[in-house]
Amino acid sequence: MISRLASEVEADLAGRPALLRDACSRALAYLSGLGDRPVAPAAADVAALNRLDFALPGAGQDAASVLALLDDYGSPGTVASGGPRYFGFVTGGALPIAQAAAWLTAAWDQNAALSVMSPTASVLNRVALRWVTELLGLPEGTGGGFVTGATMANAACLAAARDAVLAGHGWDAAGQGLVGAPPVTVVAGAQAHTTVRKALGLVGLGRDRALLLPADGQGRIVPRGLPALTGPALVCLQAGNVNTGASDPFGPLVDWAHENGAWVHVDGAFGLWAAASPGTAGQVAGVAAADSWATDAHKWLNTTYDCGIALVADPRALRSAMEATAAYLPEDATLLAPTPPPHPRPAATPPPRPRPAPTPPPHPSEPMHVTPQSSQRARGAEMWAVLATLGRDGVAALVDRTCALARRFADGMRAAGYSVANDVVLNQVVVDFGDEARTSAVIAAVQEEGTCWCGPTVWQGRAAMRVSVSGWNTTAQDIDRSVAAVTACATR
Repeated sequence: MISRLASEVEADLAGRPALLRDACSRALAYLSGLGDRPVAPAAADVAALNRLDFALPGAGQDAASVLALLDDYGSPGTVASGGPRYFGFVTGGALPIAQAAAWLTAAWDQNAALSVMSPTASVLNRVALRWVTELLGLPEGTGGGFVTGATMANAACLAAARDAVLAGHGWDAAGQGLVGAPPVTVVAGAQAHTTVRKALGLVGLGRDRALLLPADGQGRIVPRGLPALTGPALVCLQAGNVNTGASDPFGPLVDWAHENGAWVHVDGAFGLWAAASPGTAGQVAGVAAADSWATDAHKWLNTTYDCGIALVADPRALRSAMEATAAYLPEDATLLAPTPPPHPRPAATPPPRPRPAPTPPPHPSEPMHVTPQSSQRARGAEMWAVLATLGRDGVAALVDRTCALARRFADGMRAAGYSVANDVVLNQVVVDFGDEARTSAVIAAVQEEGTCWCGPTVWQGRAAMRVSVSGWNTTAQDIDRSVAAVTACATR
């Protein structure tokens, strides 16, 4: 038995170079056709996915045949969300450097939980997180970790917030849970994203307990008549409404929350990246004075899926909520040099609101001690590669270009006689074609026609088409071609 297994291992090792070259060739062929194919897969290709649903083999199949089967039937059934005319949800494509780094890190196959498991992953995580905080203008000393997406980033930050505000009232939530704890007042805007509600449920604060503050016609909290808060409290604000792109007025809201002793958390899944460009930073003015922030890299920054980021001004609060201890787990690594000071910010970046500087731990916290997961892929490596390639100017240009293209899309819709229901302040556009039946029919026709893909939403009580321009490879020609296709579908 042992000798037979050894021969199988030898055969797999011998065949690995050819198998990986075949995978590379197939991946490049898929990418080369991404910009020309219909965005949604054909019904026949979706039906053909049944070819992948068969009984679990006993002896197994040849690896090359399995790869061919995966490509032949799996690739045609995908949505071309990485292409230049996918405007659904808030989905960016994947920059070439992101894909290249993802392929390399897949070969590394590193568990980034602890630096002893991967010194490379640990250093890249640390540097990438520092670069993110600098790009976003967040306070010096901000710490965090990479997670799957904004839902888990919100959950991690809200867990830190929960524990910190309860600790301020003499309760150890991490040790004792919430049974018998002082009630935590949660405040959010009426247009808070569903992932915030989900995260509140995950951390035991309840999806439906929040005090909702009224929002204006763009989804921003109206900072008037704000209630007094007593006891432990946290306030959830938003950078980038998922429909309009608008952000809450952080200055007065953060001041009010802090005056009432509340923790301020910002859900900035895509909108937080507005801070990376001087042209859009005004949309999120004052956001750096919050206590925690959640964002994604797989949206506007165009990394591969999945990559979310949880950031907390005082990293000790995040570690307190997330750390794991066991006899076999080492303490924070001492093999790495302490985090160097951040590079000076350009003078154009406004300074954050003054706050007491946290005392950082003597060494960076291990990723598994600041995130919900223990085992985790080396997301920081891809993030490092993207930021090193784009640089500060490249990130700003990506934000500015997609915002300009969103405005071009909106202008095209208006020119064709259709109503744009939002102020296009970032990369989101909401188009109203009339009554619900007509709007739904237009969206279905657009998705079936295949030139572009736009999704449905409900905004201010009306059905609408939602357009999110988030891809690095979208051009003005793609926008014009998409506007023409949407207009043709609407006129039919």
